[in-house]
Amino acid sequence: MPSTAGSGPPSRTRVGVFISGRGSNLRALIEASAAPHYPAEIVLVVSNRGDAAGLEWARRAGIPAVVIAESDRGRFAAAAEQALREHAVGLVALAGFMRILDTGFVDGWRDRLLNIHPSLLPAFPGLHPQRQALAAGVRFAGCTVHFVRPEMDSGPIIAQAVVPVHDGDDEERLSARILSAEHRLYPLALRLVAEGRLRIDGSRVVVAGGEAPAGILLNPREALVGTDS
Repeated sequence: MPSTAGSGPPSRTRVGVFISGRGSNLRALIEASAAPHYPAEIVLVVSNRGDAAGLEWARRAGIPAVVIAESDRGRFAAAAEQALREHAVGLVALAGFMRILDTGFVDGWRDRLLNIHPSLLPAFPGLHPQRQALAAGVRFAGCTVHFVRPEMDSGPIIAQAVVPVHDGDDEERLSARILSAEHRLYPLALRLVAEGRLRIDGSRVVVAGGEAPAGILLNPREALVGTDS
């Protein structure tokens, strides 16, 4: 609940971020949380790789980081749980975390564990979703933030962002366009969760005060259809 006048600033949700690589979404979350009224703060970074470039973003921001280079899922989960407890983490965000988590860990953090995936789920789950999208010939691609369930890339969808697919796209160009959208989408989704504005209704997330954009997006654009150009 927001604090009343004179009682000090409201407490912020304490977030742990799991990474495996460059940490660009971690950076986006750190930058968003630097805003004074953002309702979440990044208090811990966990990586399964000691050479993950994203650990540098944690260091620069003064955020504690833990490397758990443990291949066994159960032992990784136990070590991660201990680190999360020590830092009083209330919400976990997976940001380019390339490991399948122990089912018990996922169940224990149910509805408090988020992930971002570079496709419009449920389309193109798993590895190389941008490559899958290009192979399927879709006109739009994008990214999804969702609550995590034991099944890979599944769970109630919190928010999505859409980008066009261009005729000259390859996997690298499409991935870069989607990544730019991820950096806007993940801070938005985390804010909605931290503000308590979400309600899970079966497999669907209902956002209090959330509005879908008006209008229809077409690719190719309607103005070009039927022209000689």
